Amino acid sequence: MKIIPLKEGNFSASRTKDFTLLTDENYNTVKGIKMSVQPFLIITAKDYILVDAGIGWKNAAGKTVISEILEKENIKPEQITKLLLSHLHKDHIDGSIIKNGNDFKAAFPNAEIYIQKRELAFSLENKGNPSFDFDTLNKLISLPNIVWMDEDYGNINDEISFEVVGGHTPFMQVFWVREDNETVFYGADDLPQESYLKYHLAYKSDFDGRKAMELRLKWQKEANENQWKILLYHDLDKAVIQI
Repeated sequence: MKIIPLKEGNFSASRTKDFTLLTDENYNTVKGIKMSVQPFLIITAKDYILVDAGIGWKNAAGKTVISEILEKENIKPEQITKLLLSHLHKDHIDGSIIKNGNDFKAAFPNAEIYIQKRELAFSLENKGNPSFDFDTLNKLISLPNIVWMDEDYGNINDEISFEVVGGHTPFMQVFWVREDNETVFYGADDLPQESYLKYHLAYKSDFDGRKAMELRLKWQKEANENQWKILLYHDLDKAVIQI
């Protein structure tokens, strides 16, 4: 199993969820919460698995950072077979769509896109919430290759399992990928940074901060016992850790 971090950059997110790329010049002056946006590609013998899709950040030439990283790895977007979406906030889904005026297409045209139905229902009840990009969301759910999920836990295939855990959002789901006695765990925004394992806090930015905190304590124990590799979507410095 191979893990490729697809880091779009380190950003500052304002209260209205506008993302500003952090640079040496603005790092100490820009206001907002500092975080990375870092999807992951997991390559197994069976699949090219994209875990969340980022914000579709583009470089100065207008090319998405993710496509640029994939190109350096000699991987084409068409090779992605599965896109696993933990939840539907814009910094996790906007990279799934390529827009050209009013037209759009899937950024990963051959990928099955796994979406939790109940998370979608929650999202659509929150019109006006700046965490969501409803234009992208509506385009995303119109694609033909959606796999709608409605169970609390289960297996996508022999390698991939999921569980709806809530915490950051009511129906956020997390994923495990297992191959050859190796386990990769993605806790999404319930476990976005390594510091969340050091400071046991309930964050007000979560839908249910106490539940997210309790989940982290549980996962920390299991990760230590079973030598999981943990993927960190929002950590400024690290991508993968092993406790």
